[in-house]
Amino acid sequence: MPAPLATEAGYLLARAGGRAISDLNRALQAHGLRSRHYTVLLVAAENGTLSQRDLGELLGIDPSAVVTIVDDLERDGLVLREPHPDDRRSRRIVATGKGRTRLAELTPLARAVDDDLLGGLDAGERQTLLDLVQRVAHG
Repeated sequence: MPAPLATEAGYLLARAGGRAISDLNRALQAHGLRSRHYTVLLVAAENGTLSQRDLGELLGIDPSAVVTIVDDLERDGLVLREPHPDDRRSRRIVATGKGRTRLAELTPLARAVDDDLLGGLDAGERQTLLDLVQRVAHG
């Protein structure tokens, strides 16, 4: 890597993120999903009260892409669009039983990808990295 890039935080974060996404996509490919499907399913299973717009904002995904991702998950029976109790014009995205089962199957794959990505770090270094990246990501 050229010396100037070795000190560019944005480049390094993007490179690490690209590797993480690429590796997760490869692991999920056999299940017909991609990393964005996994993260939307994960949030839908954990929260279940977010609209498509809220999901997009939370995950940093363009609203039109969220529609496509939710369409894919809904077609596979993994999520449902339910009326939002606080906004009749909005739908919340909720994981189905099948979606929760699939998530339970996929979570070990995602953890293995993380373990491989962070394999050169000990537990303390991993936690420090997570703490720092969270601070950077959330401003």
